[in-house]
Amino acid sequence: MDDEAMIARRRGATTGGTPQGRSRGRLADEVYDTLLGQLMSLRIEPGSRVTIDVLARELGVSQTPIRDALNRMEAEGLVVRVPHAGYRIPPQITRDRFEDMLEIRLLLEPAAARRSAERATSKQVAGMRRMLEEMAELEGGDGPMAYGAFGLRDAAFHDLVALSAGNQVIREALARLHTHVHLFRLLHDTQVTHLAMAEHEEILAAIAARDPDAAAYAMRRHILLSGERFRRLFDEAKGADGMAIEA
Repeated sequence: MDDEAMIARRRGATTGGTPQGRSRGRLADEVYDTLLGQLMSLRIEPGSRVTIDVLARELGVSQTPIRDALNRMEAEGLVVRVPHAGYRIPPQITRDRFEDMLEIRLLLEPAAARRSAERATSKQVAGMRRMLEEMAELEGGDGPMAYGAFGLRDAAFHDLVALSAGNQVIREALARLHTHVHLFRLLHDTQVTHLAMAEHEEILAAIAARDPDAAAYAMRRHILLSGERFRRLFDEAKGADGMAIEA
């Protein structure tokens, strides 16, 4: 089932474009999640233009939740408003932006994992386990939509770690980075999902064992290894540019 069908199934019957028994805010959240999945799967390509009326027709909703979702995405830097022309998807992140994001993650996420090992409830640990189980079902899935769905759950797992750490400031700071959105837009590689799964398992095992040092180490190792996987894309692009100049 594609994302439009899924949102339609959840939405149910509508009256005048507004779902019965569904608040405007809730529908805007569903539209936001759908558009986020399309971004991560590259169904909406970097640099492309998106308009409210087209999205409303595609998703079968009124323009109001589309506008609300896009306004939220604009505030988060995920889309750019173009005067009198709707919205545009920004280009892929630059190498400098990537390195800055990596540095911030290394400062915040190991600390969050450490606190999670100290503070996470049994219910929160079980929630992280369920998220990894969902990711395992999607691992190696065919097509960009499966890859995008994996990326969304990857982001959700990291958010659950931050939530269980009990530091809302760290959680909000990491959410504003939208690291996983930007990274999963860079590369569609099923090997990434396989490697990430093993590293996530190590993080969760340390948290479940209430071992703060091991949790912080596992998270730091995961971020560094993830950084190396994505960094090669910039190196390859730079090499290709050099060859083009020489030619």
